[in-house]
Amino acid sequence: MKLGAHMSIAGGVATAIRRGERVGCETIQIFTKNNNRWEGKPLMPDEREEFIREQRRTGIEPIIAHNGYLINLASPQADLYERSIRAMVDEIERGEALELAGLVLHPGAHKGAGLKAGVRRIIAALDRLCAASSGYRLRLLLETTAGQGTSIGHKFKHLQMIMAGVSRPERLGVCLDTCHLLAAGYEIRTPSGYADTMRQLDEAVGLSQVRAVHLNDSLKELGSRVDRHTHIGQGVLGLDPFRRLVNDARLADVPGVLETPKNEAGDEDRMNLALLRSLRDVPDETDNS
Repeated sequence: MKLGAHMSIAGGVATAIRRGERVGCETIQIFTKNNNRWEGKPLMPDEREEFIREQRRTGIEPIIAHNGYLINLASPQADLYERSIRAMVDEIERGEALELAGLVLHPGAHKGAGLKAGVRRIIAALDRLCAASSGYRLRLLLETTAGQGTSIGHKFKHLQMIMAGVSRPERLGVCLDTCHLLAAGYEIRTPSGYADTMRQLDEAVGLSQVRAVHLNDSLKELGSRVDRHTHIGQGVLGLDPFRRLVNDARLADVPGVLETPKNEAGDEDRMNLALLRSLRDVPDETDNS
């Protein structure tokens, strides 16, 4: 697994790559604009060129983006739904311009309309987005969610329903989040639990569809459906699931990015990355298989 972290674009998108280089990232995740606003400043040609130049200089790849938090492709409100689709078109265009490998998105929240209605809205939105970006290389990565409120995506069958319903499934992929998996009820801390979780995922969508992993420890327990990230090994997940992930040959080329607390100097990212790297090629002592 290639290891990295989410990096700030403050000062310009290319600065995220330089920040990642300073803390020792092999891969990074970014927002391509302010994640709490509907609109962002247009991406200028010189910004794009600098970003691509820095990516090639550093060799940091793949680079993925996360979409903005206001977007809800399952919204039953027509105005919010349409605004979300317009915002996603902008996000996709930015990601393609920067030659990113993928754009991570939370599937959406049905807000009381029900799972089936929410899934139908998501499928329709994704079909429109893929049609609007025909010929693009950027993949849309559905993130597993913790299951807070009416969010969709905390069960693998939700992702299966979405991917089976869209017209262009080859444009989609999956982003696993370790904190979210535990919060949603997937026991990945034990050898049998990890194996069973991966089996369920493979049966639902196929392990080949996993194109990114968010590496976050959790402050909340199994099945809490509460999303609270913390540093690797300092939460209820412990080190074992991360050891299994970074050594899982099926995920060898997948970017694994931290979304853990951080400071401006990058010390916390360095700490977490060093710990994850120390787990590489280390046998799981609890696994007697």
